[in-house]
Amino acid sequence: MTAPRATIEEVAAAAGVSRSTVSRVVNGSTAVSPEALDAVKRAIAEMNYVPNRAARSLASRQTHAIALIVPEDTTRFFGDPFFAAIVAGITGALGGSDYLLNLLIASDDPGDKMTSFVRNGGVDGALIVSHHSSDAYIDRIADAVPVVFGGRAFHLRDSDYVVDVDNVASARLATQHLIDTGRTRIATITGPLTMLAAQDRAQGFRAALADAGLSPFAEAEGDYSESGGAEAARRILAAGAPDAIFAGSDLMARGAMGVLRAAGLRVPDDVAVVGFDDSSVALSTDPQLTTIRQPMYKQGETMAAVLLSHLAGGSPERTTILPTELVVRGSA
Repeated sequence: MTAPRATIEEVAAAAGVSRSTVSRVVNGSTAVSPEALDAVKRAIAEMNYVPNRAARSLASRQTHAIALIVPEDTTRFFGDPFFAAIVAGITGALGGSDYLLNLLIASDDPGDKMTSFVRNGGVDGALIVSHHSSDAYIDRIADAVPVVFGGRAFHLRDSDYVVDVDNVASARLATQHLIDTGRTRIATITGPLTMLAAQDRAQGFRAALADAGLSPFAEAEGDYSESGGAEAARRILAAGAPDAIFAGSDLMARGAMGVLRAAGLRVPDDVAVVGFDDSSVALSTDPQLTTIRQPMYKQGETMAAVLLSHLAGGSPERTTILPTELVVRGSA
């Protein structure tokens, strides 16, 4: 049978101090004499006292919880390795802290429930990834708690933080690689154009072609999913025969490769393909995928570190841009 947990009153009695003195020690206050501090610490150790987290939260008005807010449906969240890497990075950064992570997936909810949860004091801050222009409730969340965005936000305010990659330069790099291999009929499969990352990658694609005196062979919008990439590839092939495709995610690239194969086209002989992310998906294709590597784990880790620094009274950088690189494999 488990022994009953010691109370703060019992610790105070054992240390010969008041209850408020024990509370000050537990909460890290310096307004305690060295003698009282030593006595309380000894009593806590001897009695295995565990502070009541809920009571501490009420007293400090802190929850010691942060939210990861993902305005996507559950199918996309659990089916995309990007999100798994982001979550792994966040939990890695939180491991040495007192903070817990609450995962809030918007799904079909217009944000009302999660907005109420955040604005009613459910968390001390929020991390937001994969946000769209239609996600108006994000502004209400950012009004209530400190926010760090994974990727540029549509209505960024001076108090917000951003951790991102240079999507324009990264897409230029991917497209330039296709140009350098002699491709001239180059198409792209973009992510949802309600997202700034997708817009930026499309911009970088067009800029690289313009610098080479080329025009886009075709542009088809996808949704970052494998099925969305496949559908976009069908639309591209309906318009003619490209000799290269830059896809805005590895999942979309894999979907496109399946459609190309079904159409009797060889990768990379007939159509070269470049993806974006360098997730586990890139190693699952045949041939393996040439792609832009973005540091997804590092992005999640940095987002959490920035928020923790802010909550601790620090002054982290408002914008952090992480490096990307081209990883050349067999598809292009």
